Amino acid sequence: MPQNTSAPLAWVQNLTLDAIPPAVQRQVKLSLLDTLGIAVGGLALRASHLSRDFAATAMPGAMPILFDGRPVSLPGWALATGMTIDALDGHDGFNPAKGHIAAPMMPVALAFAHAHEADGAALLRALVAGYEFGARAAMAQHATTPDYHTSGSWGAVTGALVAAELAGLPPATTRHALGIAEYHGPRSQMMRCIDHPTMVKDGAGWGAMCGASAVMLAAAGFTGAPALTVEEAPAYWADLGQRWYALEQYYKPYPVCRWAQAPIEAVLHLRRTHGLTADQVRRIEVTTFHESLRLATDTPTSTEAAQYSTSFPCAVALVHGDVRPEHLVGDALHDPEVLRLSRALIMQESDAANAAFPLRRFATVEVVLLDGTRLRSPRMEPRWDHTAPPTAAELHAKFHALADPVLGQHSATELAQIIDTLEHGPLERLWQILLSAP
Repeated sequence: MPQNTSAPLAWVQNLTLDAIPPAVQRQVKLSLLDTLGIAVGGLALRASHLSRDFAATAMPGAMPILFDGRPVSLPGWALATGMTIDALDGHDGFNPAKGHIAAPMMPVALAFAHAHEADGAALLRALVAGYEFGARAAMAQHATTPDYHTSGSWGAVTGALVAAELAGLPPATTRHALGIAEYHGPRSQMMRCIDHPTMVKDGAGWGAMCGASAVMLAAAGFTGAPALTVEEAPAYWADLGQRWYALEQYYKPYPVCRWAQAPIEAVLHLRRTHGLTADQVRRIEVTTFHESLRLATDTPTSTEAAQYSTSFPCAVALVHGDVRPEHLVGDALHDPEVLRLSRALIMQESDAANAAFPLRRFATVEVVLLDGTRLRSPRMEPRWDHTAPPTAAELHAKFHALADPVLGQHSATELAQIIDTLEHGPLERLWQILLSAP
């Protein structure tokens, strides 16, 4: 591999915290808080238990697992943390990527920040770089490869980038790390998991593990081919430092696939507007884009199938007036009124919604009452898109709803305060909270 530094890598390595706009720094800290809240919420789910048990058994090391405490290797930590975040489908995302930057990137950033004793300013700088790098790597890969791959694919390259920065690797070694990560990253077809929902989800854990492993291999002298999405797709990197994609992430008010969230909003709009109760409704009819129709599981038998469904969470929304984690696990999957509405739901495709995807996700809903009355929603979009983002208070409320019952209100509040002032202090107390079992 030539030893010159690619332009995107040079930008990242020359990035200083002072060059990052304050609004970007604030938003990335909120994104870290949101992602850690989702990780806390994911701890109770079986996918997290299995991945943490696997890492503890098969990947021993010295770093205590996030909110668990058992020691594992850095790749094992990244795997378990990525899968724990992915277990509860409530993390942030990026519309043009049709996926999620934080879920595969943040586990690697946190693991290497701890391993290399980084301070808060270094971690914040790495996270900002990860969002900017990950957004462009995702768009470049989607434009240059024929299949729609999971976030773990380009997330592996992004994880390698932030890990290399925190490890202080020189440019030539970092280029090898990026090449190793791109070559070995999980080129997993996203729609296979959409059509057959399982715990493989969006590939975040495997991508994080690959990114961490790539940096460790490169640091030891292992070489990699150039990362094509970084070095041979220049159009996607030209606006680095001018357009800040960290400000263009969406957040999820509900822990299900983003593609189901416009229909959920339409159902909730009708429920509020007309004072509906589930027993008044014969069926729900959804008109939306093709990918949302592919979330076709109407009788889920697992949390993953419930999260990758349009009909089930729409029925949950009509019955409960919300979609919360407890609606997607255990006995809640067998709620007879939810299942009645889910099985009766009809979906149809919209050319206009298809044309707008993936940058925008539209849906309209008609509710048919028992007496034959039809109630139609306006065209709806998911809440908390970057064009109408949640407030800091809303994201803090979401975090505390997930974290307080598990960590305790005091520790959760302290964690939020540490993140809010991340750039100003050491991270010893952060690690004490993150790396011990609640």
